[in-house]
Amino acid sequence: MSEAIKRKISGYKKKNITRVKLAVTDIDGVLRGKYIALEKFESILNGTGGFCDCVLGWDLHDQLYDNAAFTGWHTAFPDALFKVDLSTERFLPDENVPFFLAEFVGKDGKSEHPVCPRNALKRVLNRAKDMDFGINLAFEYEFFLFDETPHSIREKNYTNLKTFTPGMFGYSIIRNSVHSDLYNDFMDYCLDLDIPIEGLHCETGPGVWEAALKYDEAQRAVDKASIFKTFTKVYFQKRGLMPTFMARWNINYPGQSGHIHQSLYNLKSKKPLFYDKADPLGMSEVMQSYVAGQVKYIKSFLAMTSPTINSYARLVKGFWAPTAATWGVENRTTALRVIPGSEKSQRVEFRVGSADANPYLAAAAVIGAGLLGIEKGLKLGKPVKGNAYEVQESLPEAVQFPTNLRDSVGNLKVSKEARDLFGKEFVEHFISTREWEVREYERAITDWQLKRYFEII
Repeated sequence: MSEAIKRKISGYKKKNITRVKLAVTDIDGVLRGKYIALEKFESILNGTGGFCDCVLGWDLHDQLYDNAAFTGWHTAFPDALFKVDLSTERFLPDENVPFFLAEFVGKDGKSEHPVCPRNALKRVLNRAKDMDFGINLAFEYEFFLFDETPHSIREKNYTNLKTFTPGMFGYSIIRNSVHSDLYNDFMDYCLDLDIPIEGLHCETGPGVWEAALKYDEAQRAVDKASIFKTFTKVYFQKRGLMPTFMARWNINYPGQSGHIHQSLYNLKSKKPLFYDKADPLGMSEVMQSYVAGQVKYIKSFLAMTSPTINSYARLVKGFWAPTAATWGVENRTTALRVIPGSEKSQRVEFRVGSADANPYLAAAAVIGAGLLGIEKGLKLGKPVKGNAYEVQESLPEAVQFPTNLRDSVGNLKVSKEARDLFGKEFVEHFISTREWEVREYERAITDWQLKRYFEII
């Protein structure tokens, strides 16, 4: 055992800490975990732990996939090995326990796990590393807040829900001043979890908040995004409130986004690589090719950034979400918003992703697409000026987004680039999980169908 681990365990014992909490991420981005005794934690740090691999073989409601080759009844759901990432340590003061993220590893306890979402991101980040690129990311999340509980929303059958505040009131000073204690306490809570929030405000819609997380190196930024989504739910549910990160919970309001700001830097010199003062838009050749890669490939990878049936209720014209692989400068109607600035602030914002996406897979998709653009030396076309929705009909089919998950999965199926970037086994497993999601939806009778056909047809 290393001296660092010995000191950590000794330090916990001195503070009368007797257990820790661990979590792994499943395919949908849900953190699954448990408490373990300090002695057990110590033994895991000396090797690996085991976690039933059903967490990679079931959906959001613990229903086992019937179409997955990687795991299922045919494999008898063995334990998958995992390792704790000590760099992810947080302390949960209201529980008096440390919290850690873990990731699945191969059967030898060392190699990457083929379908672990965190490992899929690592494969892309390792590709960037081989190109001498470091990546900074910053996530922005919108979520609606309700004066409800997990029991009450089910008792109401998810209808007639009471939002935390009423009305369409974006950037409201009244709302965040009246509820300043909650706003400030939530920001302090996130700060204690090492997830500093750069900006927090009311968005357009009743009870909707938007949090802009401070940028960080890619792996840490994605870990923070994952923890943020889970512990935002924890924070508010403990206070009798309930947030949702659904892409669009109500057709009358805009959807909830999960935007990703990105920039590259040289790993050795730490010099930012997106800025060129000689270019009219401040865009270096590296940035131009990176954005061009996203324009070209993000349609193929859309199922990873818009992974649910509900994701596509958000990707409609006129509701602040892009509907085609377009780019523009300071243009919030395009899929990619180039934000000119200084050497340090020049970046691109990916505006396609919804709040319901697994942050590991969304980041892997957008970074992977950008890296392909650099590798292939892709040239960037002209930016869209003005309303991207108005020019969409004149754009080629190749950049038009599908309107449903089934078609998005079809695009991923035929993508050789996806298998190269994320791994063949991961892509095949992910496709199976999304096809399951489509089939689960198609076998349901919706309220719309009942209201439309029950009496009159």
